[in-house]
This record gives sequence, structure tokens and C-alpha cells, in this order.
Amino acid sequence: MIIKILLSYLCGYIKIKIEGFFVERFINICTQKGILLWNIKRVNQASFVANISIHDFKEIRPVTKTTKCKVEIKNKRGFPFLLERYKKRKILLLLFIILATGLISISNFIWNVEIECDGEINKEEIECILKQNGLEVGRLKGDIDTNKVIQSIRFEREDIAWAGIKINGTNAVVKLIKAKAKPSIINQDEYCNIVSDKEGIITKINVQNGTATVKIGDLVKKGTTLVNRMARG
Repeated sequence: MIIKILLSYLCGYIKIKIEGFFVERFINICTQKGILLWNIKRVNQASFVANISIHDFKEIRPVTKTTKCKVEIKNKRGFPFLLERYKKRKILLLLFIILATGLISISNFIWNVEIECDGEINKEEIECILKQNGLEVGRLKGDIDTNKVIQSIRFEREDIAWAGIKINGTNAVVKLIKAKAKPSIINQDEYCNIVSDKEGIITKINVQNGTATVKIGDLVKKGTTLVNRMARG
């Protein structure tokens, strides 16, 4: 949207006044048709003022007929109208050309990299991986291979279950989902004791391997060994 407004300034835009009983419907239809109105301000109950590009202004005639609203041009702004006013000032013209070229060029680069994660993660380490694979501030968007960056993240980081990259305008958003920790697995051939993890009273004992160290009715504390399992011979 910001880029479209800047381009509208470069190509010229018009400040209009919309007046009628259905001005809200006028604005809604323009939104549905992709006609951009900005700096919309209410004048009174039946009228608004707003900015619109020269190109979109040509598209609102059917909308005015549908909503029976009256559209009045208040003034014209932007580079073409300014050029007409100062066409004899070559230096000013040159400055505007440089500015226009700069704005268009800037929109082709990444100027902000944001990392989003659903859990705790060291963002500096992720930023290092991104830079190594060409995703960093100041990089041309066309030179960034998002699939390569995603594969590198998942290859180098086992704690990342999923990674995705979305480039929107001059922003790059890196979304990460942290992998769940794997539960520890006890080898069946190893032996270990069974220990109480809370206080309680023993009401039943059924030991298939090892030796019970408590009996029914005993009061045990947290950390008490319940079954002593001996190594297999």
C-alpha cells in the first residue's frame, strides 16, 4: 500500500470531495474494486474528502453512478502537476528524477529481517545462518533463494521442527517452530531402581524383577527407593 501511494505521488494524484447519501457505500465499493483512497476525512454527515491516483480516478465513474454520489476535484498534486508548475527549473526536475529512481530502487531491497518463534531460541545464531545464506538487510530481493535458506536452517538446527520465510515489500519475516525435546529412552538391558517421586502410603506391591524394599502400609517420602533391581547375571 505504501509503495502504491508513493507511485501515485510520482504519477500524480487528486484530492476529491465525495458528497451524497451513500458515501460509505461509495468507499466500500472502491475498496472491493481495488481503487485506493487514502487520507479519508469526513467533512460532514454526507461528504468526505480523500486522495486518489489519476489512474484510479478514471475508474470511479461507474461507482458514482451506482451510489448516486457527486465527486468534485479539490486540487491536483504530485510530480506531474509540480513538473508543469516548475517545468523551467531544470535543477528541481533533476532532483525529482533522482528521488523517483531512488524510491523505486529501494523497494527492491530487504531493509528489515524479523525472526518469529513459538519458543525460546537464540536469534543471533539464526541471524548468522541467514547471513551465510544471503538473507540480510541490504540484500537484493531477487538474489535471495528462500528454499535454500530454509533447508540450511533445518539442516544446521535440530531444535527447529519447521521454518518458513515470507517476503512482504521490503520486510522479510522468518517464522520458526521449535522441535519438542525427545524423551529419554531406557535400555531394557540396563538395570535401575524404582524411586518414589512423591510422598504416600504403599497400598499394593507387584514386583516382577528386583527386590521390594518397602511393604504394604509403609509411609514413604519423595526419593525413597521402592524396588531395588539387581543386574542380570
